[in-house]
Amino acid sequence: VNGIEIYSMKIDSKVTSRFAHNVITSRAVNRGNVSKEVFFDIELPKTAFITNFSMTIDGVTYPGTIKEKETAKKQYEKAVSRGQTAGLVKASGRKTEKFTVSVNIKAASKVTFELTYEELLKRQFGKYEMFIKVKPKQLVKDFEIEVNIFEPQGITELEAEGTFITNELQNIIKKTLSEKKGHISFKPTLDQQRTCANCSQSVLDGDFTVKYDVKRTTPDNLQIVNGYFVHFFAPTNLPKLPKNIIFVIDTSGSMYGREIEQTKAALLKILDDIKGDDFFNFVLFESDVSTWKETLIKATPENLDEARQFVQGIEANGLTDLHGGLMRGIEILNAAHEGNLVSKRSASIIIMLTDGKPNVGISNFQEIQTAVKKAIDGKYTLYNLGFGDGVDYGFLEKMALENKGLARRIYPDSDADLQLQGFYDEVSNPMLIDVELNYPVNEISDLTTNSFKHFYGGSELVVAGRFRDSNQNHLTVDVRGEGANDALSYTAQQDADQTAQAVQEQEYIFGEYIERLWAYLTIEQLLEKRIQAIGEEKENLTAEILDLSLKYKFVTPLTSMVVTKPEENDNEDGIADKPIEGTDFFTMCVAYARLLFTVNLILIKPSF
Repeated sequence: VNGIEIYSMKIDSKVTSRFAHNVITSRAVNRGNVSKEVFFDIELPKTAFITNFSMTIDGVTYPGTIKEKETAKKQYEKAVSRGQTAGLVKASGRKTEKFTVSVNIKAASKVTFELTYEELLKRQFGKYEMFIKVKPKQLVKDFEIEVNIFEPQGITELEAEGTFITNELQNIIKKTLSEKKGHISFKPTLDQQRTCANCSQSVLDGDFTVKYDVKRTTPDNLQIVNGYFVHFFAPTNLPKLPKNIIFVIDTSGSMYGREIEQTKAALLKILDDIKGDDFFNFVLFESDVSTWKETLIKATPENLDEARQFVQGIEANGLTDLHGGLMRGIEILNAAHEGNLVSKRSASIIIMLTDGKPNVGISNFQEIQTAVKKAIDGKYTLYNLGFGDGVDYGFLEKMALENKGLARRIYPDSDADLQLQGFYDEVSNPMLIDVELNYPVNEISDLTTNSFKHFYGGSELVVAGRFRDSNQNHLTVDVRGEGANDALSYTAQQDADQTAQAVQEQEYIFGEYIERLWAYLTIEQLLEKRIQAIGEEKENLTAEILDLSLKYKFVTPLTSMVVTKPEENDNEDGIADKPIEGTDFFTMCVAYARLLFTVNLILIKPSF
C-alpha cells in the first residue's frame, strides 16, 4: 500500500503444556523512490503479556528493553511538549489490544518487525482455545500461520477455524495429530488471499482460532522441570452439583429499551437451562428493590413457567439502588442456607447485572464493597456483569474479586443477550465446591492460588510453585473438595523422571516453560490481589509484581518496553499503555503525558 509491500508475515505459535509462546514476524520493503512510513499493526489477546519486540532495518536491529514504568516515563518529558507521543497499545475490541508501531524507511530499504507474546491458555467448555487475529490489510506473498502443540498427557482433539475461512480456504488448513503433538499450518497463496479473482483486497480479515483438549486418565497432571512444578486439575465424570442462583438485575431507567429487552431475552434462555434440582430467584433494583419470590424457589416446570411470565413483565424505570439489590439477594441466600432449604452440597452463586453507578440508597463504593463482603462472608461467589460504558468497572471488579468471583463487561451490541447467556453457561455447571490442592509446606515456596470456591465442568484449575530445593524431583499433592454426593479426598504424586520421560521426544520445548508459566500465573494473580489491596499491602504487591515482570521480561501494568528508533526518524516517540478496562484511553494518555520524553518507543501494559 502506498509503495510499501509487506512481502512476508509469519505467525509462529508453540504451545507446551497450555503455555503459548507466540512470535509474529512481518517483513516489508519500500518499493517507492522516496522514504516512506511503514506500519506494524497487530492485535493480540488482552490476556497475553508481550515479552519482546524488535525492528531490523537494513540489517541493523533496534531491540526492545523492559524497564520499570516510572523509570521509563522520566526519560520522556520533552516529547510530549513537542506533541510527538503516540499510543502503541490500545483496546481494540472485546478480546484484543492493538499494538502499532511505525518507522520511516528509505527507498528500496527493508524492515523486519518481530513481536513476541506469551499466555497461559484457559480451558472452557472442555477445550483450550488459542485466538489469533489475522488482518494483514494487503495481499502478502509469503503468509503463514504455524501452530505446534505439545502436551505430555496426549492430545485427544484438535481443530482450527477462522471467521474469514471460505470452503476453499478450509482445504488449505493442514492439520496433523499424533499422540502428544498437534500441528496446524495455514499458508494461502496470493491468489487464494484475494476477495475475488482479480481483486487486490485480502480476504484475510478476522479471527483464527485453534482449539484442543488433552487425554485424562486421572483428574491430575503434575509436571516437574528445573525446580518448578505445575499441577493441572480437571476431574471428569463427576455428578453435577445442584446450584442456588440469585439474579440481581438493574431495572433502572437507563436500562430502558434495547438493554432491558436483551436482558430479558437472555434470562428466558437461561431459564430453559436451569435444572430441576436447582434453586433460583430474581431481585430487581431501581429506586426500590423488589423480588420475584420471598425465598429461593425450586426449579420445577411450574415454577419455571411462572418465572418466564415474571421475566416477560420486567420494565425499566427509576434510579439505581445497587446496594439494596445486592443485599436483598444475599439475605435470600442466607435465609435458604440457615433454614436448610438448600443442600449443603450445593453451589451458591450471585450474578449481578448493572449498566450504571449506584445513585440512591448507599452509593459510596467503599461502603457498598465493605457491606457486601461482610454479608457474603466467603460463603457465595459474586459475579458482576457491567453492561455498556456507564459502569465503574473498577468498582465492579474489586467487589467481585473480594467475593471469589470475577467481573465481565457486556458490550452493548446486537448480541448482548448472547454475551449474557454465554457467561451464564461458563458458571452453570459446578462440579465441586471448596477445592483445596495442598502441597508439603516445607518443600514448596511461592505457590500460586491453591484453594478455589468452585470447580466448573469443562474448566481446569492450575497451580504452580517453586521448590525450596531446586534439585527436588518428586511431589505429592493432597486433593480435597466437596462433590454432589460425597467429599473428594485423595493423594497424587509425580516425579521429575516421569515428566522428563513424557517430554523427551519434544524438540521445540523451551526448557524453562514451567518456570515462565509459574511467573505468568503469579503475576496475573498478584495483579488481581493488587486491585483489592490498599496501603502497605498494595506497595508490597507492586514491588513483587515489578520484580517478576522485570526478571521474566513481561510487559505488565508496571513495566514499559523501550525501543529506540533510528535517528533519522526525528526522535518520534510513543507511549503505549496497557488499556485499563473501563478507562477512557485519551484521558489516560493525557494524565501520563506530563511525564513523557523522546528518542524511544515505550510500550506499557495497562491494568486489567
